[in-house]
Amino acid sequence: MGMTTHLDTFWRKVQRWTTNCFSATPSGIPSVESCLPPVSLLIAHRQRLAALRVVCSPPSVNPATARLHPSVPSLSAHRAPDSLRALTRGLSSLYLPLLWKTPHPVLPIRNHLPVDTVAHRTIPFTLRLSRMPMINPHLVCPTPVLPPPSLMDNTYSALKKRVREALLVELASLFPTPGYYLHPPALHPRPFMGLGKFVAGRIHQMRAGKSYLAADPTWRSPDADTSCPRWGLEPETFEHAILSCPSRQHSRSRLLHSVTDVGPEAPLWSSLPLVKRLATFIGVTFTGFPPTMFPPTTPPSSPPFSLSPPRVPPPVFRVFSLAEV
Repeated sequence: MGMTTHLDTFWRKVQRWTTNCFSATPSGIPSVESCLPPVSLLIAHRQRLAALRVVCSPPSVNPATARLHPSVPSLSAHRAPDSLRALTRGLSSLYLPLLWKTPHPVLPIRNHLPVDTVAHRTIPFTLRLSRMPMINPHLVCPTPVLPPPSLMDNTYSALKKRVREALLVELASLFPTPGYYLHPPALHPRPFMGLGKFVAGRIHQMRAGKSYLAADPTWRSPDADTSCPRWGLEPETFEHAILSCPSRQHSRSRLLHSVTDVGPEAPLWSSLPLVKRLATFIGVTFTGFPPTMFPPTTPPSSPPFSLSPPRVPPPVFRVFSLAEV
């Protein structure tokens, strides 16, 4: 447990480094933005996938599967001869084989075999399945009772999909995000994460709602001005800066003419060409950049521009004497 705590601390740093999010960003957002769930959820996810491989392997090929209890709904009845006796020989009498449909064993009370505990992790994902599919059926001798390999491959892929969906559900329930963050969690990197780290970090920050935009929830002062510094009539939100700020209209018409939405379900987040245009737009307009990185080109103390012609001093005439001539 202590090692998991240390790994969680390190993993949070990895999430912030991957997304370039600020430390003040709520803890649930970097997990979603980086596509890296917390360590505790990843451990359970990997254990479920490993258990699924054990249950779906051919018992005549995988020794661990051959040690499972005969009640496991496998397509093969093959079991190791000592699957019920030799495993418990020399152990305490509390170690007993575990039936497939019994309730999930309580770990502190060790009245089961470890391999049976591994198999029981797959029970919540075997809904409406009378038999578990078999992976790598080509390793088994041909038999007429096996379903088609394509059907078993599709079933196995569906089981893995249920395991991934369970991970996303646990991530949303155990590590919730604030109400203003609506982007769904994912396990695969998003297209914009392949951009340069600086530009991708600007997108992560603006999606997370903790960026240099004026209207984002600020951690500096609750009374900070949220109006757009380039167009002070509206708050500078992510949507305003990308889609509607008049000061960026020229760059928007050239680069983002096909981008009309930056919401969670927008096509922008799944299209690499649109993401590249957004990156170019952010780099050209300096959207989301730190205010001190690019100071204004005109100093505040410079005099205002005037349309009147410059003042020319009058000519000076000198009178020469006859002696000088």
